Amino acid sequence: MAESEIFPGRSFSAFLFDMDGTILTSLLAAERVWTRWAMKHGVDVPHLMATLHGKRSIDTVRSLAIPGMDAVAEADAITQAEIEDVEGVEAIPGVGDFLAALPRERWAIVTSAPRDLALARIAAARLPLPELMIASEDVPRGKPAPDPYLIAAGRLGFQATDCLVFEDAPAGIQAGEHAGASIVVISATHASPAQTPHPRFADYHGLAGRPVPGGLGLFGV
Repeated sequence: MAESEIFPGRSFSAFLFDMDGTILTSLLAAERVWTRWAMKHGVDVPHLMATLHGKRSIDTVRSLAIPGMDAVAEADAITQAEIEDVEGVEAIPGVGDFLAALPRERWAIVTSAPRDLALARIAAARLPLPELMIASEDVPRGKPAPDPYLIAAGRLGFQATDCLVFEDAPAGIQAGEHAGASIVVISATHASPAQTPHPRFADYHGLAGRPVPGGLGLFGV
């Protein structure tokens, strides 16, 4: 079957991947932890579930503005609970082979999770690690600010405008847009994917990234 270019005529210096919802699903584990925390503090669970994905835990806790709450301590406790609960964390279909085919110096993980939590989830999903991972503690501002993708591209030696971002959540999509990157949306964990002008795929089956003149190309079968 013939391949087609997803971005005809374009090559990218690097591929930058969000983690949760994009290369792995931790939805069940994350919602277990956050639901327990929300019920303990009287936070509306459905509202919290609708707004927390794609953001740093500290930013989510701070946005709730709960009087007298130590946001840093609460975010740290949530992270520890998430590290201890990786049951049900799984790779997005097809992503293992997709990542394994990429040159390790040409892709990075750019996650809103703290590094220790990211490493625990990546290990649980049995996915490879790139040479670079940008985690929540590596950036002054989390998504939807462009900082995570700007920093990742810069540390790889490239401009974000020459990179392709893989995302799933609105906050991450906005971060990629604000950084000036091209974007692919992975919708595997979303029952009702957000409306987006960017190419969207359920998972990585039928997708391939490979070296082309000038960098990497993205192809569909």
